Amino acid sequence: MDKLPIYGISNFNYNIVNSELYVNTFKNHLINHSFIEKPHRHNFYLMVLFTHGTGIHEIDFDRYDIKRGSLFLLQPGQIHNWKLSDDIDGYIVFYSQETYNLHFGNKKIEDYSFFQSVKSSPELFYNEEELKEIEVYFNLMKKESESNKSKQKEAILNLLDIINIEISRKYLPEDNHKTPIYNHKINQFGKLIDLHFKSEKSPSFYASKMSITLKHLNRICKTILNKTATELITERVILEAKRLLINQNKSISQIADELNYDNYSYFAKLFKKETEYSPSEFRRNLSL
Repeated sequence: MDKLPIYGISNFNYNIVNSELYVNTFKNHLINHSFIEKPHRHNFYLMVLFTHGTGIHEIDFDRYDIKRGSLFLLQPGQIHNWKLSDDIDGYIVFYSQETYNLHFGNKKIEDYSFFQSVKSSPELFYNEEELKEIEVYFNLMKKESESNKSKQKEAILNLLDIINIEISRKYLPEDNHKTPIYNHKINQFGKLIDLHFKSEKSPSFYASKMSITLKHLNRICKTILNKTATELITERVILEAKRLLINQNKSISQIADELNYDNYSYFAKLFKKETEYSPSEFRRNLSL
């Protein structure tokens, strides 16, 4: 498998409100864009709600079942692909970070809990009653995208934000509201990991950046995620290693170097410990 394609919204040519906002039914989306069933990335945020059909959705090497009521939320850069039944349908929405953040000013899309990488799950499931309620907003957004009314873009973005609010209400467990300071800190930690994980593997580095002790950082991680700071850093490193292994043009030693492991043997052992496969075995399985 060669280096994966990275698609922008301009690669999709139906119901584009502008170059940074796209709304469609999933069935119509597939008619002209069947290439999305192969592994790829996006440089935008993606939201898809399934209302009919079944399938498999692979996101960053994790597999999820698709069924009526499945909702998926993807961030820029995530790798994903689908295996879908012939009767698949629902709604699909693309939008850029810049479009959303400029429209809402002080509110930023990355501040929603489901887009904070260290603790986010890309999947939610809506039962029949919940699906009926949230599908109303997707349907309104689709109708608005097909209209010629004034302030069309503003209407779609406001409907999209209502959906995000509804998702956040379902996404956050009740006990998260009891630890708002810890939640803020774990989100800060996640952002720092994304910035520095290649060069900095020590949790002490991140604790220092956050102006807290390592003991307190581990207490926060255990309280919110039941993991240590080291485990969260390692998870991010291994995810990036998996993403890099897709590119057959890079040797495994080059990947170890890119992740700042001078000792290739240590990198290979760490990867196998975390995944049960050596890097070469993982790459071989990908090609199969």
